[in-house]
Amino acid sequence: MTPLPVFSPARLWAMVVKEFIQMRRDRLTFGMMIGIPLIQLMLFGFAINSDPKHLATAVLMADRTPHARTILQAIRTSGYFDFVREVQSEGEGGELLARGEIQFLVTVPSGFSRELLRGERPVLLLEADATDPAATGNAVASLKALLGSALQHELQGPFAHLATTAEPFELRIHPRYNPEGITQYNIVPGLMGVVLTMTMVMITGLAITRERERGTMENLLSMVPRPLEVLIGKIVPYILVGYVQVCLILLAARFVFNVPMVGSLVLLLAVVMVFIIANLAVGITFSTIARNQLQAVQMTFFFFLPSILLSGFMFPFRGMPRWAQYIGEVLPLTHFLRIIRGVLLKGNGLGEIWPQIWQIGLFVLVAVVIAVKRYRRTLD
Repeated sequence: MTPLPVFSPARLWAMVVKEFIQMRRDRLTFGMMIGIPLIQLMLFGFAINSDPKHLATAVLMADRTPHARTILQAIRTSGYFDFVREVQSEGEGGELLARGEIQFLVTVPSGFSRELLRGERPVLLLEADATDPAATGNAVASLKALLGSALQHELQGPFAHLATTAEPFELRIHPRYNPEGITQYNIVPGLMGVVLTMTMVMITGLAITRERERGTMENLLSMVPRPLEVLIGKIVPYILVGYVQVCLILLAARFVFNVPMVGSLVLLLAVVMVFIIANLAVGITFSTIARNQLQAVQMTFFFFLPSILLSGFMFPFRGMPRWAQYIGEVLPLTHFLRIIRGVLLKGNGLGEIWPQIWQIGLFVLVAVVIAVKRYRRTLD
């Protein structure tokens, strides 16, 4: 009997061909290998921007003089500020900041022009939503450099001496909710949503897929419990696991990172339930599509990657282009981050976070309907 050669190009080529055939059969895995790098390329190349501009700004105009309008025009031309509305009171502007509808509030006090012409250096107030320091830092820095020369053309004749002063008025910046610009105040609460998104989707997808691979899912469904009871029974433990994760992160945020907790923790824990159900529904849907646990993991990252990049966790949400913001608005993590930062840092109540809650609820409704339909189809 002739011994086989130690290395055979023919055998090697046969193995290569076999792997390509296997890859062609496993279309989902092949699609993930191509799709995930393309998503990363598109997101990092076009959507991610660490220098956000055109930030939503409201103005409280208590002095409607030419000098005040000139200053506002200078602020607008910087490119960082977009005046989206004019408020009538400080309370109205504070509510917009609390709900996250605006990033800045500019207040021109009454008598601003009169004090300016008297050389009394009036105060121009800029209030910023500083829960995300990265979203406001460059805008505030550009404003300080810009306003020094904003009134050069207005202060002429007998008031020309005011234009030669370095600061004819005082720009007073009030960073609200995070005055020291501590990054942990923004990142640590957001980690709750990121951890829940990754673990809930992955664990649910793996658990149900593993049952089908082992053949135990059919055994469960053939027993006394109804399919809906089996499905709920498999989900409830993961809800409890999610709450354990939430409690651990809250304890670390409070006692390790000293994150302020201004709002109601009871309200936050109630909203967490809606967010967990949304991610579990996604995991169930993935489990009905994936043929094995590897595919379930791949699909989890396919969902997790846009969630972490387009939600405002790593990069300022308002710095992304419009199309990326539209995609981000669909993801439940985007709204949950606004909720948890609003409750912990701003002390928001149900009224302020309700616009975010109903959008997560809508996602839950759609995801549950898809998950149930897909799940019943796989059972048939």
